[in-house]
Amino acid sequence: MTEALLRSAFIHPTAIVEEGVTLGEGTRVWDNVHIRGTTSIGRECIIGEKSYVAYGVTIGDLVKINAFVYICTAVTIERGVMISAGTVFTNDRFPRATTPDLARLRSSEPDEETLPTFVREGATIGAQCTIGCGLEIGRFAMVGMGSVVTKPVPDFHLVVGSPARSIGVVCRCGKPMLRFDDEPSAVTGDVQCAPCGRSYTIRSGVVSES
Repeated sequence: MTEALLRSAFIHPTAIVEEGVTLGEGTRVWDNVHIRGTTSIGRECIIGEKSYVAYGVTIGDLVKINAFVYICTAVTIERGVMISAGTVFTNDRFPRATTPDLARLRSSEPDEETLPTFVREGATIGAQCTIGCGLEIGRFAMVGMGSVVTKPVPDFHLVVGSPARSIGVVCRCGKPMLRFDDEPSAVTGDVQCAPCGRSYTIRSGVVSES
């Protein structure tokens, strides 16, 4: 760590922040966190205790990561995302410890099987979720606690379950606005958030801000 980095971010004495990590101003790294080299973390973030962030991860500004979160290589987390306690990311659909002949361990370096995951701005991932690889969690989407995400989540959708499925629409403020009685692709209309007054348009399940 450079002296400038130490002055601009808080790093708990028990945390391991490797050389090559970039931390934005005001970011706080709590106890027993391990952040691998070449990862970039924006400003005013919180990395909760006992979380692990692999190398090559990109985290935007104003991201809140709770305790016991595992973030693997090839994950990108955009501005304003919340990742709740115990969430696990994955990056390989066909993981094996060894080569097929059991002669040696497979390398942990990224290869053609390493698939990226994107968590878009404002999204929330609930506690104890498992996030599959090669997919995108949309803007301001919300993943309910304990969900297993195996396919992309559209913007502003609320998904729950194992595997996770869309059950409704949430506002920027996080409040539910609409529950799907039909398949999301069959839903068209206009909705407004009662608590904050924001308006949205839904066209064949695709949510946009009015």
